[in-house]
Amino acid sequence: MPPDRRSDDLLAVLRRGGDPCAITHVERLPRRLGVTASWPEWTPAAMVSALARKGIEAPWRHQAQTAELAHSGRHVVVSTGTASGKSLGYQLPVLSALLADPNANALYLSPTKALAVDQLASIESLGLSGIRPALYDGDTPIEERDWVRAHARWILTNPDMLHRGILPAHARWARVLRRLQFVVIDECHAYRGVFGSHVALVIRRLRRLARMYGSDPVFVLASATVADPAAAAQRLVGSPVAAVSHDSAPRSGADFVLWEPPVMADAEGENGAPVRRSAPNEAARMMADLVSAGARTLTFVRSRHGAEQTAMTTRRRLGDTDPDLVDRVAAYRGGYLPEERRELERALNSGSLLGVATTNALELGVDISGLDAALLAGYPGTLASVWQQAGRAGRGDQRALVVFVARDDPLDSYLVHHPEAVFGTPIEAAVTDPGNPYILGPHLACAAAEHRLTEEDLELFGDRARSVIDDLVLRKVLRARPAGWFHHETRHPADKVDLRGSGGGQIAIVELDTGRLLGTVDEARAPAAVHPGAVHLHRGQTYSVLDLDLAAGVALVQADRPEWSTIARSVSTVEITETQQQQGYSGPGEFVSARDTAGSGGREGLATGGRGQLPTGGIQVGLGRVRVTEQVVGYLRRRPGGELIDMVPLDMPEHVLDTRAVWYTITNEILAEAGILERDIPGALHAAEHAAIGLLPLFAGCDRWDIGGLSTNLHPDTGEPTVIVYDGYPGGAGFADRGHQVLVDWLTAVREAVRDCTCAAGCPSCVQSPKCGNGNQPLDKAGAVVVLDLVVNAMTAKLVALTG
Repeated sequence: MPPDRRSDDLLAVLRRGGDPCAITHVERLPRRLGVTASWPEWTPAAMVSALARKGIEAPWRHQAQTAELAHSGRHVVVSTGTASGKSLGYQLPVLSALLADPNANALYLSPTKALAVDQLASIESLGLSGIRPALYDGDTPIEERDWVRAHARWILTNPDMLHRGILPAHARWARVLRRLQFVVIDECHAYRGVFGSHVALVIRRLRRLARMYGSDPVFVLASATVADPAAAAQRLVGSPVAAVSHDSAPRSGADFVLWEPPVMADAEGENGAPVRRSAPNEAARMMADLVSAGARTLTFVRSRHGAEQTAMTTRRRLGDTDPDLVDRVAAYRGGYLPEERRELERALNSGSLLGVATTNALELGVDISGLDAALLAGYPGTLASVWQQAGRAGRGDQRALVVFVARDDPLDSYLVHHPEAVFGTPIEAAVTDPGNPYILGPHLACAAAEHRLTEEDLELFGDRARSVIDDLVLRKVLRARPAGWFHHETRHPADKVDLRGSGGGQIAIVELDTGRLLGTVDEARAPAAVHPGAVHLHRGQTYSVLDLDLAAGVALVQADRPEWSTIARSVSTVEITETQQQQGYSGPGEFVSARDTAGSGGREGLATGGRGQLPTGGIQVGLGRVRVTEQVVGYLRRRPGGELIDMVPLDMPEHVLDTRAVWYTITNEILAEAGILERDIPGALHAAEHAAIGLLPLFAGCDRWDIGGLSTNLHPDTGEPTVIVYDGYPGGAGFADRGHQVLVDWLTAVREAVRDCTCAAGCPSCVQSPKCGNGNQPLDKAGAVVVLDLVVNAMTAKLVALTG
């Protein structure tokens, strides 16, 4: 069969089974020949021979460039596409060093256990003597851990184990730390937001202890394609990093389809808004059609429950059309036993399974090849994940079929109508903020517990370290002595620091009938995540939340199978406590002033008391600190297809959050001149706010649930109509700062998403929000376009003026 024929046939299958108008774009990703390079002259002959036995006669150019930089002692990040062989780029220098020096050691950090297992198998398959690689994670038996500490030379672990198991017990790891030459950080784009900020500080603690033991390891990072990988890697490790980003690996090519499910004629959403067929249901129909055509298909969905439901729906459809194929479809997710996962992987690789619905558990770290098609049921959180999932399809020279199925959501809708955002220059950044005092403080306490902190250490932890240490001393977490700062408690504080948490307290999720601890959730997020009546998913099992006791730190749940999902709704007020950057425009296109107080260390407000009293008049753009008072007021219940059942009111306590925000203001006069009547201002701002929250994840690598917003026709701190978008974490997570950095591009995308949506007055694909505590009222879609036009045009005119 010609290489293009299979993909064309499968796309024809999808066209016949669905609405042809659902296809908004087909991108023909071209085939590409690989470009090789010579082996670096320092590569050991044993390694060249071992790679030749695996069929690798020469490295791709980007592999050789990465290896040369690392071998020369420079920190380096390789940022290339899925299946481009990034692992060889770090295996070459690390294995060469371990072969050359029998006392040298290395660490490998991965975000998932499966990826570490896969890397261990890759290293062992080379058959090189004396390397002694070993896993060290939560599943490692106690008796094996002693052997790893005493004998392993390349330890494959994860940030959580490094944080809790290695650094606090560094004296037992002295052998490794004393001769630590390399640290590999795989899939480093996964370390973003609060989690990434925690990991960045764990890395700084590692570097500090390594120096104490006399080593200074080289960091080699592997990343998917993102915007400015060197800057992201530097924020992660705390030192300059060189970037290798030109992908020289071959590609078989693919047809990448953007698909927007049709509007359902017999359903309507909130306030009568149109509702589209859900992405998982549409993907299940597609998978059934593709499996019937004999295509090996992988379908990615966003939740474990969704994976099970999608597989079940696919099997049900096949039961009506091709009963013999029902048993050749399965679900794959985290929470299965290891032997169950391995069996599913073998069945998928062998072809005995034709269709698998999965979470992102199959995105990384599992060797799967020969798939004909990949279906993505909704945006997986980052563009990097989009390409990781898409890269799972492809068989030799055979073109693959990839279909992105949009959810009823502003971001998904924007992507299917703006293919340049998917296939053009990367715009997504891995955002971290290791200087956040709420995150930095606990890690400084951990560092002091590992070894006293000194003035020389502060540079490694950033400009805010000294003020945070002063606060820790004031709260008696640390003690100041002439020799430095000491942690005086017997127990190491690492156990209290959740790398995936915000730095605050934790709420335990407990099963009522058994007393079993299912997990934890941040105290700040508990009212929205585990409120009474919430549907909670844990390892594929559905639970209903019976009670939330914030004072006791416990949420009680009971196993249940409700026929709906829940989404919390909240209302908030926002006080601007400090304005750190501000620009002003007197009207559309006319720049009048700019003020930046960030150079003062963020200590100066624009008015006494640190309040952000912005000058009135024109259009203002600001960035700074805010205090958010938020209250969950109810929750929506929706059926699996997306239909709204009802809204259940709640009376939850208020929660106060000190964080960071980006905002803009527009005077009533400018709005009136643009044709927005005074009575329409609240709806126009409200719609613009919702859409902005929906699109920021495309630029900041966050989730819409990581951020919040407020719009008002008269804000007490600005004196003007105002739209605010804030980080949903104490101290901020870097998302608002990223939004301010790319404000023109961000708001331009927001404007296009709202303007181009085909609905009449607003829907979930443009300006409606699933978490709006005001019931998505008032919303003025047309007014939002005018508001966004005003801000974008004013800022664009200023940029044009500055660049000549």
